[in-house]
Amino acid sequence: MPSPNLNLGKVRGLRRLANEAGHFTIVALDQRPPIAQMLAARLGIPASQVSFEDMMTAKRLLVQTLGPHASAMLLDPNFALPATLASLPARTGLLVTLEDHRFKDTPGGRLSHSIANWSVEKIKRSGGDGVKVLAWYRPDAAPEVLEHQQAYVRQVGDECVRHDIPFVLELLTYPFPRAAGDAQPPAQTREQGAQHVIDSLREFAKPEYRVDLFKLESPLPGANLPAPDGLAEHQAAQAWFNEMGGICREAGVPWVMLSAGVTPEQFLRVMHCAYAAGAHGFLAGRAIWAQALQQFPDLAACREVLQTQGLRTLQDLMDLTREAGHAWTPDYSSLDRIRAEGDLCSAYA
Repeated sequence: MPSPNLNLGKVRGLRRLANEAGHFTIVALDQRPPIAQMLAARLGIPASQVSFEDMMTAKRLLVQTLGPHASAMLLDPNFALPATLASLPARTGLLVTLEDHRFKDTPGGRLSHSIANWSVEKIKRSGGDGVKVLAWYRPDAAPEVLEHQQAYVRQVGDECVRHDIPFVLELLTYPFPRAAGDAQPPAQTREQGAQHVIDSLREFAKPEYRVDLFKLESPLPGANLPAPDGLAEHQAAQAWFNEMGGICREAGVPWVMLSAGVTPEQFLRVMHCAYAAGAHGFLAGRAIWAQALQQFPDLAACREVLQTQGLRTLQDLMDLTREAGHAWTPDYSSLDRIRAEGDLCSAYA
């Protein structure tokens, strides 16, 4: 009898998020505070006063311009999904955010949770091709914080298995809140920060979390990575990326890089290192569209910058991906066990 673990929904979902070559060239539009802050700066108001309509307008413009060129778009359910679903191209995959950006900050670390009244099931029912969760994580957080974050990711992973939809996990390290009387949070070295990225990935690469695609930050600050010239400094930086790639390869999970607000030129340098380590694409936002939103509320000017600088950056990233990225290949081997009429129907839980 065939195994019940066919997971065809996961395979088809990942296939929808990738382009024809098997690369993930995804544009992120689920940012909430960063976009609100950009619009607020242009409008001369506090970020808390940016209107729902202005957020909808900005995200609608970004999808209309960039959507036809990306393999998929990452959308949040509170703004981007209602604003842009009608204009999302049929071939462009739909990755939907689950986590609330309003994490709980405690002395021992950050606690993630889902958006109110939102779930893996609702993402699947609304037509999503994948579920994305951002989990704030650093291995030296308080034990109760680590337990909470691990349990949250594990629960989402189980739900994604139940609903047979890809689970895309984004991991981000963060500074601890400063203690009373301290001028700033305790500093850490570049090497300590890189090790936190590696150790976080190593934890969630365990099969118990059921991750199908990792969205990872650069282990070293993307704003000052050395040029890919093969010299000692570059080789030292590349070693961190290689370690990330090795963890993902051993786990059998594809991975992409996030842009973390660096410039287009800086992100291309990040991607050079990532592709040399085996990355399968990118999931980038501000590196592609941040400059365009500096023109808000002049929508014509926003569109013009998107159609020039934004699409040029996206094309540069796609060109590099085509040349150096590693292709993800869908695995339909579970179908080899289908031997008779009705096998698939009876095996699918």
